[in-house]
Amino acid sequence: MSRSARGRDKGGPKPGQYPVRFGTAELLADADRPNAWLISVDGVAQSYVDLDDPTNLEFDYVRRLGDVVDCLPTGPLDALHVGGAGCTLARYVAATRPGSRQLVFDADGPLIDLVREQLELRSVPRLKVRIEGGREGVRSRRDASADLVVLDAFERASFAGGLASLEFIADVGRVLRGAGVLLANVTDGPGLPFVRRFLATVAEVFPQVVLLAEPGVLRGRRFGNLVVAAAKVELPVDVLTRRAASSAYPARCVAGTDVEKLRGKAAPIRDGEEIAVPQPPEDLLGLF
Repeated sequence: MSRSARGRDKGGPKPGQYPVRFGTAELLADADRPNAWLISVDGVAQSYVDLDDPTNLEFDYVRRLGDVVDCLPTGPLDALHVGGAGCTLARYVAATRPGSRQLVFDADGPLIDLVREQLELRSVPRLKVRIEGGREGVRSRRDASADLVVLDAFERASFAGGLASLEFIADVGRVLRGAGVLLANVTDGPGLPFVRRFLATVAEVFPQVVLLAEPGVLRGRRFGNLVVAAAKVELPVDVLTRRAASSAYPARCVAGTDVEKLRGKAAPIRDGEEIAVPQPPEDLLGLF
């Protein structure tokens, strides 16, 4: 019997439902892979974790996040993650860039406890998790102390409030080193009103901005995930374009003047402003 099969039978992850801070989490086994697991909260998929192969990035948007990580200068990274859940990307960084130091901020303590107990989170090298909101966590970090900051924090299927404002993005810019990169997973629907404003916000701090998304989502035809990469130095647009086009879930890479055209006259988001956070259609909730 394999280690994975023994784990399911005895001391390994236990499929089922678990109460967490923001709802009810469900842990589901992947029938096609012996030790891979899906975490959802109130029916909304949060993370896919392959305990046998942390480089297996099942969600298409996570694969795009991984593509950007792969294009960063070689060697270990000092990374901050705002939003953890299964810590899929943090596991990927630990596996592909040994020696990386990573810190995750997540406000849902019971969910992180579930991942610690059921999905071997303590075994990830040099990874620490703090039960803390992203804004407070980033504010506590020193200037120029990170190579990578990842924003992937959702409440139900909506981007967590307060993480899209100019004030917060400026604080991310403070924490990043000169060649550091901001990565954000956001969602939007027809017309991309939220993404346009988010791009305008990020562009106030970072002169180089790239957007990666499935063509139908990018054209505003359907609701879905979009990945934003931003930096103060040039990003590897050509490499990202090739990777996105050749992916199992082909995507487009938008940069330069095309990003400027997309955001148009959209204004940056500021603290205290009421803004409609994108909500997916009810029939799509289980996909995000």
